[in-house]
Parts: sequence; C-alpha cells; structure tokens
Amino acid sequence: MTKKNGRRGPTRFALCIDSGGYPASLEPRKLYEVLPDPEAERHGQLRVIDESGDDYLYAGELFRLVDLSPSLNRIVRGGERRKGKVARPIRRASKIRTAR
Repeated sequence: MTKKNGRRGPTRFALCIDSGGYPASLEPRKLYEVLPDPEAERHGQLRVIDESGDDYLYAGELFRLVDLSPSLNRIVRGGERRKGKVARPIRRASKIRTAR
C-alpha cells in the first residue's frame, strides 16, 4: 500500500480496546489501520482511519498496536486472495438435522 509520503511497505494496524467516548467512530475489538505520524506518536497519539473512512488523531491508550505477518497483513488490507481455493458454501439451516 502506498503511504502519503509515497513509501510502500506493510500497513500498521491497531486493535481498539476502548471507544474513548467516540462510539460512532471507534468499535472496541476491531482492527484499525494506523497511518504514520511521528509527531502525533511523540505526544502519545495515533493517526487512525476510523469508521468514517477518514484519518483522525486518537489517544494511543485506546489502542494496542498489532504485529501481523506479511501474508496476514495483505489479507486484512484486502490486497490478496488465496488462489486456487474455493470456499465451500455453508449449509442452509433447512438442511441441517437437529436432535429432537
């Protein structure tokens, strides 16, 4: 993914652990993309792409940075799909037998 500064590299992600009074913008237990902002990080903040799709500064204490493997990073970003593998459809509820 190309960054604002034109650099390519793995995207950083953070797990939201608290919405911090921003329930429309942040969902706890959800991964958010973190954009590089060294000045904000010096002040304990993270620049995060929130639910609006725009990037905003949030207190770093609302998140935990997550290290993803390169392949998982690509999958989370949506840039790579597994080739040659077709997902099996889930059985419809009407086809599943239940104990009576």
